[in-house]
Amino acid sequence: MRILQLRIGDARDALDRFEAAWNRRTEGRKAGTLNVLSMEGLPMLLRTLTPARWQLLERLRGAGPLSIYELAKRLQRDYKNVHTDVTALVRIGLIERGEDGRFSVPWDVVRAEF
Repeated sequence: MRILQLRIGDARDALDRFEAAWNRRTEGRKAGTLNVLSMEGLPMLLRTLTPARWQLLERLRGAGPLSIYELAKRLQRDYKNVHTDVTALVRIGLIERGEDGRFSVPWDVVRAEF
């Protein structure tokens, strides 16, 4: 199961996670995979994950890989706006583009921590 942790925090949080992983490796322990998307604050989170983008994520997660055109049609939204939203969500790692050019949500769970 692929889990993405969505957190609100500053750069120190990421540095703390890096330091903890580094220490585990230097002690000979296995460093587990941790998928974390950190946002600077609640205003940034709300600007990034708008209701329209959240709906896009839900629809894409349920439907499986889709092109932007197919997604826009299913959402009954303008292609250009869906393209903008898909580009933003790819940039932060919430969705990904497959080799076939279609987009999908690679996460089984998105867990938010505030």
